[in-house]
Amino acid sequence: MAAQRLAQAGIDNPEREARLLLSYALQCEALELIIRPKVELNADEEITFKNWLTRREQREPLARIHGIREFWGLPFGMNEATLEPRPDTETLVECVLKNIPDQNKALRVLDIGTGTGCVLLSLLHEYEQATGVATDKNPRAIAAAKQNAVQLGLKGCAEFIETNWCDGVMGPFDVVVSNPPYIATHELEDLQPEVRLFDPVLALDGGEDGLAPYRIITPAAKGLLKQGGLLAFEVGHTQADAVMDILKQNGFEKVATRADLQNIPRVVFGYCHK
Repeated sequence: MAAQRLAQAGIDNPEREARLLLSYALQCEALELIIRPKVELNADEEITFKNWLTRREQREPLARIHGIREFWGLPFGMNEATLEPRPDTETLVECVLKNIPDQNKALRVLDIGTGTGCVLLSLLHEYEQATGVATDKNPRAIAAAKQNAVQLGLKGCAEFIETNWCDGVMGPFDVVVSNPPYIATHELEDLQPEVRLFDPVLALDGGEDGLAPYRIITPAAKGLLKQGGLLAFEVGHTQADAVMDILKQNGFEKVATRADLQNIPRVVFGYCHK
């Protein structure tokens, strides 16, 4: 029944999504529903499942219904002010690890526009001697990131600042990362309902051409990075060349890209030259 309703709502893989919704309602693994197909729902579980099914029919993403999204193998809580973490963004974490392979380094990392905190906290999880600062303009996003830091046992090595980009932040940093808003304003209405209706506009709208945040953050990051420090951005699938030019115009060296799993240039990075 659930799969049929989801299919009629235009949801891809309706049977898989129905099974996941049911597993969330029963607080079990989806595999358990295959192994034990005769499990009965109690009244509360049935109400929860039906409510969540209705929400998914209205194109609310599974992760928002569940309240948790896995990123870099770690669970991240979300709220209405945070972008849903996505696999493409893991390329940003991979880029830092590739360029700084010594995971015992006591790095200082800045994450600009942190949302759930997924990028910074994933890096702190990998670099156990590192400390970090994360910024976000929205106080609700800061609240979510702080809670995720607590849940992941990383509260003591991360600081969260409510500010516009990196205003008032004190350097120097070894690494600056950011997954800024990069959708051109006129393209917002063409996004999938799961994104357009449920991700916050503040985390999506990159201005007239989608590049406004890069033009603001790049020179500010240069002032906060150590000599030779790493700046890494997530970018839209057609933006790599333009963002590379922005870094070069601001004096960054060895500017390059890193591709995601679909071989799309997803990260642009470069090294600070004072």
